[in-house]
Amino acid sequence: MMDPKKPSSLLYGVTENPPLWITTIQGFQHVCVYAISLIFPVVIVREAGGSVEQASFLVSMSMVAGGIGVIVQAFSKGPIGAGYLCPQVCGPSFLTASILAAKTGGLSLVLGMTTIAGVLEALFSRVIRHLRFLFPPEITGFIVAMVGITVVRFASLNFLGLDSADHVTEARELCVALLTLGLMVGLNVWSKGKLKLFCVLVGMMAGYAASYAFGLIGDSQLSEIGKAAGIWFPLSEHPGWSFNLYLLIPFVIAMICSSLKSIGDLTTCQKVNDDNWKRPDMQNISKGILADAIGCTAGGVLGGMGQSTSSSNIGLSIATGVTSRVLAYSMGGILIGMSFFPKLSAVFAIMPKPVMGATLIFALSFMVIAGLQIVMSRMIDARKTFIIGISLIFGLTVDLMPEAFTGVHPWISPIFSSSLSTGALTAVILNLIFRIGIAKKVRLELAPEAQSSERLFEFMEKTGGLWGQEKK
Repeated sequence: MMDPKKPSSLLYGVTENPPLWITTIQGFQHVCVYAISLIFPVVIVREAGGSVEQASFLVSMSMVAGGIGVIVQAFSKGPIGAGYLCPQVCGPSFLTASILAAKTGGLSLVLGMTTIAGVLEALFSRVIRHLRFLFPPEITGFIVAMVGITVVRFASLNFLGLDSADHVTEARELCVALLTLGLMVGLNVWSKGKLKLFCVLVGMMAGYAASYAFGLIGDSQLSEIGKAAGIWFPLSEHPGWSFNLYLLIPFVIAMICSSLKSIGDLTTCQKVNDDNWKRPDMQNISKGILADAIGCTAGGVLGGMGQSTSSSNIGLSIATGVTSRVLAYSMGGILIGMSFFPKLSAVFAIMPKPVMGATLIFALSFMVIAGLQIVMSRMIDARKTFIIGISLIFGLTVDLMPEAFTGVHPWISPIFSSSLSTGALTAVILNLIFRIGIAKKVRLELAPEAQSSERLFEFMEKTGGLWGQEKK
């Protein structure tokens, strides 16, 4: 990968090395955002009626897999890694399939099928670079935007302190959420010097303190930290692996959905790190998806949940202006180290919902705008309007009317598990359909008359829209 042209909005670009203290604190800040995804392993174990020990094991080994994934993704040479700070988290794309596996055959089946999904993703990464026609900039931009949009409901519910068992927003919850988000945004917009780099960390610390002051964190939550072991070796709890052929379809679908998300995330990394960016580099994305597959496979082999690239962490990188790949090694090392110290992990386990929601809203704001910028960088005609518009509507239907998909067969339920997977697959399919009838070559004959310039402009606008040419 050639060194990109660093945008002026970045303090430390992808190839630069921040001071050690900034690298360390930034790595920990990314871990704070990563920790939000640790709710998914807990959900899997709870849905299957598992024990607290099993949940702790799945969380700890997911952290190890995430640490491996973010480090491998940062490799800039060789066949593996896109060379960007593109962290991996417990992938929501794998949630539905993993719950189904846990209920069918326990944790061992989750790990076995996750391993297979990782191997299949590695094979998929080898052919993705030949599928550029499926992912023109307007499609990848749409996927990038949907990556942020799909988490809006989850982020908003947490921001308001709501869940399936709590339907009332308390004034104290709203105060904590507004304080946390306001401090993050304020420091990012108006602060000077190095304080902007740590706006999320400062905001989360203030959110924790306010939560304690308002009683959202009490002695019962703090006692959970005290009960946690000082150090443990989770591999001793490994349940082994098992496999079920009937679960192959849902895990393959989950893998495809995860890969589409990775394409959007990696495209964002390419764009925000290069002022000369024109279109997705599919060879680089292929290497990135292979790194993503290694993280997913590591989760299955070691005992964690399937991993997927993290749009929230990418949003954090954009917000702070620090995209140096060196941060990946700091974050990866902290994650792997924390997996052996449950007391540290327990601090994130008691994260108040308003703090979690505020952090997500802050980071996802940048992802949604980045996606829209990619879409609007291309000339849009009627075909592309329908591709993006229909896909957006179909995708949002999943979030607006989730009850409409409750009867979907478990094998294909991962497609309808989020607006991202539904919208992304719809966009890819519609893009294939609407390619029919687009000529690869066009010809215009002009006569030396007064209207020639106007005809030329109309011709360029129409053809540019069909071909998705860059706006000038």
